[in-house]
Amino acid sequence: MTDALTDPDLILDFHDVSLYRGGTKLVGPVTWQVELDERWVIIGPNGAGKTSLLRMAAAMEHPTSGTAFVLGEQLGRTDLRDLTTRIGLVSSALAARVPAHEVVSDLVVSAGYSVLGRWRERYDDFDRDRAANVLESMGAEHLMDRTFGTLSEGERKRVLIARGLMTDPELLLLDEPAAGLDLGGREELVARLGALAADPDAPAMVLITHHVEEVPPGFTNLLMLSEGEVITQGPLTEKLTPENLTRAFRQNIALARDGDRYFARRARRAGGHRRAPE
Repeated sequence: MTDALTDPDLILDFHDVSLYRGGTKLVGPVTWQVELDERWVIIGPNGAGKTSLLRMAAAMEHPTSGTAFVLGEQLGRTDLRDLTTRIGLVSSALAARVPAHEVVSDLVVSAGYSVLGRWRERYDDFDRDRAANVLESMGAEHLMDRTFGTLSEGERKRVLIARGLMTDPELLLLDEPAAGLDLGGREELVARLGALAADPDAPAMVLITHHVEEVPPGFTNLLMLSEGEVITQGPLTEKLTPENLTRAFRQNIALARDGDRYFARRARRAGGHRRAPE
């Protein structure tokens, strides 16, 4: 077993981790390690345990059993407040908490205090410049003076990712960032996340999705779950197969690849990996 406390390259180090609630297992056991330069995607159907696993990665839940180290700190043996600004989290739950009248620039800059929006905090030019830079990286700098309630769904997602990047975190967690987007919004977001994944200075990244079409270019590793258990994990190009998708989703899935993007559909027979038509 690798000791997360002595290996600075390990961002997440989970060993036989399970999470139960009310006697029901939500996920586990999972043994999983994420290194600082990796970009992981977690794929699985509804109820697979993806969000439960992500909440432990975000230090929002303690495992019921097993050991979980996040950024070198063991869950259950550390003050989780110390990890808050070191982890960027983007989720629908966060989006639902943002007041419609919140100004975008305030929403982003206030991430440094782990609050939503400006209150009595003081911010200097460095903070404001950082907020402008992360908004620009997501193609959202022109939205700085808009209120959150006036943004499209795609614009909201990009602003929330900018907020997640505001503190220069060591780990960025994305819970279904493309959910609810139309085709154009999805493709814009996937492209932005692909550019972020290619940045050597970007944090380690973990993205949850149901759909292989939402996997951005540059993501390196796959963890596939079904009914709380691991179907497979490892290099994305090796583990994202029609056979594994068929096992996870319990129906025959065909998988096509076009360059660095993937596309899936239901098939009459299991298997069938092919390249997309030109």
